[in-house]
Amino acid sequence: MGISREQALDCFRSNDLVGIGMEADMVRRRLHPEGVVSYFLSRRIAVDCAAAQEDLLASACEKIDDAIEMGATGVRILSETDHRALGGDERLSGLERLSELERLFQGVRRRFSALWIEGLSAGEISALARSCGLGLPELLTRLRGAGMDSIAGEVAAVDFQEWLGVHGAAHRLGMQTAAAMVFAAGETPEQRVGCLDAVRQLQQETGGFTAFVPVAAEAPGGRELDGATAVERLKMLAISRMFLETIENVQSTRAGQGLKVLQTGLRFGANDVGAVDAGAANGGAEEDLRRIIRDAGFRPVQRDALYRTMFLN
Repeated sequence: MGISREQALDCFRSNDLVGIGMEADMVRRRLHPEGVVSYFLSRRIAVDCAAAQEDLLASACEKIDDAIEMGATGVRILSETDHRALGGDERLSGLERLSELERLFQGVRRRFSALWIEGLSAGEISALARSCGLGLPELLTRLRGAGMDSIAGEVAAVDFQEWLGVHGAAHRLGMQTAAAMVFAAGETPEQRVGCLDAVRQLQQETGGFTAFVPVAAEAPGGRELDGATAVERLKMLAISRMFLETIENVQSTRAGQGLKVLQTGLRFGANDVGAVDAGAANGGAEEDLRRIIRDAGFRPVQRDALYRTMFLN
């Protein structure tokens, strides 16, 4: 079940960061006694849905071919026209937009039958449902039937209750999703615990979350010093691990933080470092992550999108 709301609030107010981390690490070791840390090779594929369908599919498949060659087993398909089309661009109606997406997913699925396809975010799905005049179950059923395996986990740009509704609808259709919670955006400890509790309640109802990912909000004005501190990040991670025991996996993500904080998170309850850009040549590349996992005392494991082990490294 996990710690209570009152205990979580006590942890947020506590200055005993090391003690909180040790408690979270105990939960992690109980849930994952094998001593491994997993990661997922994926790539974000951007496509322009304003392009001709043949060009759109060809461009997507070319990018996916390259990603698979570099080891990716899944992709997150992003449309370069998503925000314009879903935000009121008159060039595409909601139903036209949906048809374009269905044809795209169908074409990718025919070409790559084993590929994991992560499609729209909860906010995009909610907006698309409104513009199409469809209910969430009907819209998600159509997208899933076209080949979309899961929805993106981001909470950003959508009301939290709306986000819960989309993920709950996906779970009831048999889709599994990851829950990403944005924090350090001016919310109170009580609000953070309220969000965690809502995620826990949905998990108890559906069992559809494969992982939880606490993500710090972007620093105001891009000033790193004004953003979430390493202490805030580690405390949020540890409390999430202790509170959400019914969600098997918790990620320590590199988003907005350095590799050292990411690595420390592996001793604050995390058992996964999330998606790695297949073929990336920067500091977040696969080899760097394998190294910091080993240095933290764990064995790196490549997994698929459903957290099934593929390769020990």
